[in-house]
Amino acid sequence: MKEPLAADMFAGCAHVTPPIRIGDKWTAKIIRCLEAGPRRFSELRVPLIGVTPKVLTETLRAMERDGLVTRTVHAEIPLRVEYELTALGRTLLEPMAACCAWTAAHLPDLLAARDLYEGAADQ
Repeated sequence: MKEPLAADMFAGCAHVTPPIRIGDKWTAKIIRCLEAGPRRFSELRVPLIGVTPKVLTETLRAMERDGLVTRTVHAEIPLRVEYELTALGRTLLEPMAACCAWTAAHLPDLLAARDLYEGAADQ
């Protein structure tokens, strides 16, 4: 059987940018923060230690563009803005849980493999 060409393997992906965003540093963490319900920008910053306002804003905008979150502005003084997972965004909770379960089951093996690799690289 002939090996598929790289172009064939990615034929379903019309964009150069990967369609799934949970591999970046903050998206999965934001999804977890929004799992229980809507939160304000300032409420997201508390558990996301280390994220800058600029990066959080950029990530939330990208997630909104991809249909993973909604942004609701409440006409109050001061303005209140809330972010919430969409139905599409909630579909990522199950695969993320599977990744967490895999990590819990295999982390010792993964760390041992890394130590073995680093030891071999030092020689």
